[in-house]
Amino acid sequence: MGACQFQNTGRGKSAKEAYSKLVEYAQDEYGYDSYNGTISTTHGFRDVTDEWKNSKKDLNKFIDEKFDVANKYDCFCICIKKPVENTNKTKSQVEHFNTSGTKKWLTVYVVSSIDGEIGSYDTKGDAVKAARAHTEKYLSKTTVAVEKRIQGGTHMVARITYKRSTTEKDGEWIFFGWAAE
Repeated sequence: MGACQFQNTGRGKSAKEAYSKLVEYAQDEYGYDSYNGTISTTHGFRDVTDEWKNSKKDLNKFIDEKFDVANKYDCFCICIKKPVENTNKTKSQVEHFNTSGTKKWLTVYVVSSIDGEIGSYDTKGDAVKAARAHTEKYLSKTTVAVEKRIQGGTHMVARITYKRSTTEKDGEWIFFGWAAE
């Protein structure tokens, strides 16, 4: 098995996030083969931004010289655009959901499989009957759990979302090295 050079540009809030996005993309496009010739065959990365700046070399010349001393599976990164962080005092916003009227809680029996909830029933007997039918039809394990649920309306009372700053920007990194192929 050999090795080939790669060079990718990634964006994110950090070098780690940018690297993860590039690895995920490479795996989606080229598969999970450990010899697919992409960044996904490396075992992490080393940030050499300070080394590049201190060398005062042209970026491409520096990268070429790093290729000469790098080994298979090595990955380096250089920050070419620093991320701008969110400077807002409050970085989230809350949306409240009001439900009018009196709340009534019901005891229900919930049938679930590995794929999620199958249904909810008023009695344990009905839930067990449905669980058995599902297990026998799909040959899969099912469970019955007792839960309290609100009658009518929604169980959600608030949604919290990230509040992006107008000046916030992702950083940009160049990742390069030798990938296994």
